[in-house]
Amino acid sequence: MGDSNHIILDSPELPLALYHELVGAVKGDVYLRNDLNFVDYSRMFNGDVKTAAKAVVCPIDAQDVSRLVLFCTKHSLFPSVKAGGYGTAGWAVGGDIIVDLSKIVDISIEPPLADGAYTSIRDMPAMDSKGKARAGPPVAAGASSGKRRREDDARLRVYASASRGVENFLHFSGPMERNGDRSPPSTRRKLDLSVPSSEGPQVSTNSSGSSRSSDPISSTSDGSGSSLFPGASTSSTSPSPFSGPSSNVCGIDSTPLASSDPFGYLEDQPSSGASTSFRHQRFAPGALFASPGFLDSPHNILSHATPVHSHAFLTFGAGMRQKEIDMFSAENPLGAISLGGSIGAVPYHVPFAAHPVGSAIMILGGFGFLGRLHGLSVDNLVEAEVVLADGSIVYANQHEYSDLWWALRGGGPAFGIVTRYKARAYPVPVVFAGNLIYRFHRATAPSLIKHFRDCVKGAPNELYANVLLTAGPAGQDSLVVIQMCYVGPKVKGQEFLQAISSWDGEQCLLNEIDEKSFLHQQDSVAQVLRGKAGNKWFIRSALISSLPDEIVNRTVLQFADTPVGCTWLFELAGGALTDYEDGCLPKEQRQASFTVAALHQWDINFDDPKCIHSAEEWIAETLAPVTVGGPLPSFLGRHEPPGRVMACYGRNWNRLCEVKKKYDPLNIFRNSFWPLNADGEAVEPEEHEPEHIVF
Repeated sequence: MGDSNHIILDSPELPLALYHELVGAVKGDVYLRNDLNFVDYSRMFNGDVKTAAKAVVCPIDAQDVSRLVLFCTKHSLFPSVKAGGYGTAGWAVGGDIIVDLSKIVDISIEPPLADGAYTSIRDMPAMDSKGKARAGPPVAAGASSGKRRREDDARLRVYASASRGVENFLHFSGPMERNGDRSPPSTRRKLDLSVPSSEGPQVSTNSSGSSRSSDPISSTSDGSGSSLFPGASTSSTSPSPFSGPSSNVCGIDSTPLASSDPFGYLEDQPSSGASTSFRHQRFAPGALFASPGFLDSPHNILSHATPVHSHAFLTFGAGMRQKEIDMFSAENPLGAISLGGSIGAVPYHVPFAAHPVGSAIMILGGFGFLGRLHGLSVDNLVEAEVVLADGSIVYANQHEYSDLWWALRGGGPAFGIVTRYKARAYPVPVVFAGNLIYRFHRATAPSLIKHFRDCVKGAPNELYANVLLTAGPAGQDSLVVIQMCYVGPKVKGQEFLQAISSWDGEQCLLNEIDEKSFLHQQDSVAQVLRGKAGNKWFIRSALISSLPDEIVNRTVLQFADTPVGCTWLFELAGGALTDYEDGCLPKEQRQASFTVAALHQWDINFDDPKCIHSAEEWIAETLAPVTVGGPLPSFLGRHEPPGRVMACYGRNWNRLCEVKKKYDPLNIFRNSFWPLNADGEAVEPEEHEPEHIVF
C-alpha cells in the first residue's frame, strides 16, 4: 500500500502475538503495516524513501521508549528513530520498528539559576499518560500540550511570511513548461520582470533588457583577498544602500512589510510595582505580539532593549519540530530593560540550522544563522535524556556519563535514543538580514562569488553569510542568491550590506535585507530552496579550507549544466565554531573556512542520474584540493562511503568507536549514519542501507 510519494516494501507482518505484547508494553499508539496511520507516520520528506518496517510505535515518554527497546532486543528486532523533522536520508524508517517520537513535545524555557546553573531534566515535569506536563518546579515556564496534531505539518511548511518580497519574486504564475517525454524540463528560470501587483516589489533590469557582464576570471585573488569590512583597506566608494526607512535598493522599494516583522516583544511593559527579578517571570504566549501599535515602537532594536540574561535554557521533547521551537521562543520572551528603565522582553533562541530542519540536529551538528556567534547546535546542548541499548534511561551532561556526553554531541543517533534535550538559548531581539538576488550568468557569476568571498574575509562573529546557486524551479532562470544575517540592528549591520552589495557586474534583481525577527529569518532558506515534500532528494556536503579562484571558476561552469532543482551553497564558517573542542567533532573541521552543500531535488516521477552525478562530481572531484576531512554529520546523506563518514570525526574516530562498543556493543542503533557492523567492520552503503533508496 502507499501512494506515488511513499513506497512501502513487501515485508513480513509482525506476528499477532508480538503485536499484543508490544501494545501491552507501551502506553503510546502502535500501528501495523495494514493500518492507514502506518503510511502517515512512516512518511519522509524525501519521497523516494522506501520502508520495510513491520510497525510504527509512538511512545509518549522515555519509559515508553525504554520498554520498546527492550522489546526489540528480546525479539531480535532493530529500531529506527523518527524524531520531529524533515530528514531526507531515510535512516529514520529503516528499522524493523519505527520509533516515532512526535508525541514527546513538552517544552519550557528558564533563565539561569543564581549560580548560572540549570534545572536538570530529571527534575523537570514528566509527561503523563495523556501527553501533558505534570506540575513541576516553577522555573520551567510555558509547557505545551503533548498531543501532536499531525495536520499541523502543512502549516509548518509555509514559509511565505519570511519575506513577502522574495515570495512574490519567486512565485511563477504562468504554466510550467513540460516536455512530452516526461523528462525534466531543460529550461531555467525565465524571470517575469513585470510587477506582480501594486503591493509587490519593483524588479528592475537594464533598459535594453540585458545585463552587464564582466570577465569571469578578472579576479586575481587566490582566496586570501582583503576584506571589504570597515576598518580594512577598500576602494569601494558606494554610498550606503539605506538612506532612510524607505530606500530604493537594486531597483525595488525595500520598505519592510508590517505583516512580516512582528517586534511586539520589544514593547515597553508597565513598570509600576514590577519586580527586578525575572527568574520566574511569565509571559502569555502571543500576548506581547497583540499589543496595539507594536510596529511603531521606538524600542525595536537591540540598543534600545537590553536583555537581563546573557542566555537562557530551553528544554524540549524530541518530537518538537525546529520551527515549533523557534515559534515557542518568539512567543515566550524573557525580561529586558528599555531605555526608559521599564520592563520589556526579548526572545531567546537556540542556535539551530535554518528551517526546515528537525530537532534531531541537536546531536548531529547544526550550523545556522547564530552559529558563527554562538557555535553549533551540539555546542549548546547542555543535557540530554537518553535511552540506551540496554533500556536504561540516563541523563548525560558534562558531569554524568561524560564519555557518552562527548560522543553524543556529533554522533548521537548511533549511541542511544534522545527523548528530551536541554540547550542554551540566546537573546535575539532583531536581526538585519535577507537576500540579494541576481540572475545567474556563467560569465559573471564567478566575479560575484569572488566578490562575496573577499567581502566576508575577516567578518565579525555577528555576521552570517552564504552564496547559493539555484537552478530551479522548472521553467525559470537560474539565480545567484546572497544571504546575510547580522545578529543586531540595522544601524550596525548596514555597513556590511554596503560592502557586499557594492558589486556592479550584474543588475541586482531584488534586495529585501532589513530588520526582521529571527523567527522570520529562520524561514528564509526554505523560502529560497522552495523544497517540496515528496520530491526525490539527494544531499552531499563538504568542509573546505579556502575558496581559490580556480575552484570558483570550475564550480560555475559545472553548475551551468546541472538539471533543474539543484542548489549549490557556499556558507561562511569559522567564528565561534573554533571555540568548542570538548566534543567529538575535531578541531580541523571546525577551522574550515566554508561549509559547502549540494542540495538536489527533483520530481518523484523523473529519473535523471545527472541530479546525483553532478553533486558527486562537484564535491568529490572539484572541491577535493581544498576539502577538510568529512562534512558536518548533519549533512551526511544516503549511500555515503564509510571513509567519508569516518572523516567527519577525524582523529576522534577511534575514541568514538570505543564509546560505541561500551554503550551499544550489539549495534542496536545500526539504523543511523554508523558505517560499522557489530564486529566493528566497515560495511558498504548497499549493505548498511538495504532495501532503501536505489538510484
